[in-house]
Amino acid sequence: MSEQLNKTALFDMHVAAGAKIVPFAGYDMPVQYPLGVKKEHLHTRDAAGLFDVSHMGQLRLKGKGAAAALEALVPVDIIDLPSQKQRYAFFTNDAGGIMDDLMVANFGDHLFVVVNAACKEQDIVHLQANLPEGVELEVIEDRALLALQGPQAADVLSRLQPSVASMLFMDTAVIEINGIECYISRSGYTGEDGYEISVPNDKAAELATALTSFEEVEWIGLGARDSLRLECGLCLYGHDLDTTTTPVEASLLWGISKNRRADGDRAGGFPGADIILKQIETKDVNRKRVGLVGQSKAPVREGCKLFDAADNEIGIVTSGTAGPTAGKPVSMGYVRTDLAVIGTEVFAEVRGKKLAMTVEKMPFVPQRYYRG
Repeated sequence: MSEQLNKTALFDMHVAAGAKIVPFAGYDMPVQYPLGVKKEHLHTRDAAGLFDVSHMGQLRLKGKGAAAALEALVPVDIIDLPSQKQRYAFFTNDAGGIMDDLMVANFGDHLFVVVNAACKEQDIVHLQANLPEGVELEVIEDRALLALQGPQAADVLSRLQPSVASMLFMDTAVIEINGIECYISRSGYTGEDGYEISVPNDKAAELATALTSFEEVEWIGLGARDSLRLECGLCLYGHDLDTTTTPVEASLLWGISKNRRADGDRAGGFPGADIILKQIETKDVNRKRVGLVGQSKAPVREGCKLFDAADNEIGIVTSGTAGPTAGKPVSMGYVRTDLAVIGTEVFAEVRGKKLAMTVEKMPFVPQRYYRG
């Protein structure tokens, strides 16, 4: 722990719960609790896990042209985002690379934006430099962010506030829980059903105490958060995505709204659009993000080089885990486009040995979002 690092409003609760604290994105954050990473992972898949994600950036965009202004920076339909709905988006640069990925919610009178912790300062500067007059950016610094994830999350939260049970995946609402005004989305970063809850800093411990009082709920650290998201094929910015990687290379075509593509009614108009739209049209990219499953028991971690059967270097692993739920080592990474085919065998170099892996479809375990 270090004095110069930020602490979330729940820091003392983590210490009291026996968390191992590590520096992460400028914060002292819990990487695991006494339960341990594997058991935390499995508990979230089986019951409900509570995550402190207050290190993420929470922003508010207000003003008549807010949706159009944000849409000019992302290849996503923001103008037609319905009220009380949320959408995944990413900032692109002039080279078509991804500057950050983010979540955008329409609360009617403003847009609520959640950005990655490691990118929030640059995202704020990027927005401030590009927002037109009349659109106001507010950096929210007085709210914590909790994620309640797992198959029993809805049952647990509905005991405190019954109305959350009727929310669907990517619905958002401003709702009181135990008298506390919360911004809630039915979403998360584990592949499970669940909620992300923005709560005032001075009420965060009260809400977290109420949630962890249920026997179904355990505190979950960053370690299990990483293995959970990877099993469900979700990218981690700065590892699986970066400024040199386009959405097409990253296999994120689903994240580009149809009306922002070449034949859409609001085609282009975002940074790097000419490059990205051409890649969509021609499918001409040198590498693609793929899922990889190990044929041995050894996990294949980030940074391992990938080779073909003729020992030619053909890519790199960007994330890897032992796969506690999948029951086998799972990774994601980038390979030469001609090898990005389901069933292709590649080889990862781990401590001087070449371990066989197979290109497989993601997610590695089923996503269980609640769509009604």
